[in-house]
Amino acid sequence: MKTIKSSAITALLVLAGCAFACAEPAETAAMQKLLDGNARFVSGHTLHPHQDGQRRTEVATGQKPFAVVIGCADSRTSPEILFDQGLGDLFVVRLAGNIVDDAALGSVEFAVAALGAKLIVVLGHEKCGAVKATVGVVNGDAAPANHIASIVEAIKPAAQAAKGRAGDAVENAVNENVHAVVEKLKVSAPVLGPLVKSGELKVVGARYDLDDGKVEIVP
Repeated sequence: MKTIKSSAITALLVLAGCAFACAEPAETAAMQKLLDGNARFVSGHTLHPHQDGQRRTEVATGQKPFAVVIGCADSRTSPEILFDQGLGDLFVVRLAGNIVDDAALGSVEFAVAALGAKLIVVLGHEKCGAVKATVGVVNGDAAPANHIASIVEAIKPAAQAAKGRAGDAVENAVNENVHAVVEKLKVSAPVLGPLVKSGELKVVGARYDLDDGKVEIVP
């Protein structure tokens, strides 16, 4: 009897230890939640979660988004739709070309430091007009004379870095731009960089395909 009790206690301790040691990190679970939602969107089996009156009442008193999405302002790339999420699920920051200026960075810092988000996804997309315009300027087109010029200037280093690579020039620059923004966020001081370094925050790059609706991780 003592042996049986001892074995049972040992088993419970092992399970309890695994509950802590084997628990899936919050940022990993958040990324999987986004990918699962996108799979539903692609397949046409969306759930439209957290979009009813009850959810509206719940988040009226506060928000706790599980992820930050930095996306393009393009009207075809709404994160809540393509990730099949609802009210209060995502903290979304959108500027043309998914660039990050000081105001956007401050917004992201707020989502992480004040709201507790553990995952940031930088979401580029196929056939991005802002990236296409920048590639044109890098290849000799006239630079825009209006405020669009500030967007081109932000994307230009990525377009220059991708120039000459095999494949589609715009798509190469889209991926390079995502990578550049990810790296910028990873070392941003004083809020994001230290959290990334300590493992408390994850920054991931991704690309949305306008044709098939899929979101894929950009390595």
